[in-house]
Amino acid sequence: MGKYDDIINMEHHVSTKHPRLSIEQRAAQFAPFSALAGYSDEIKETARLTKNKIELR
Repeated sequence: MGKYDDIINMEHHVSTKHPRLSIEQRAAQFAPFSALAGYSDEIKETARLTKNKIELR
């Protein structure tokens, strides 16, 4: 007997509470996101502050 034999031929569940998502809504779930809000701005600021460093002699 296989691991999933008891459920393999069951009908796919369709929620009565939650409407199906459109293709666009489903795709948006997998769209890239910035896990660290503001991180790229900090990197740009650090680069800006160190680009034209003036050396005093």
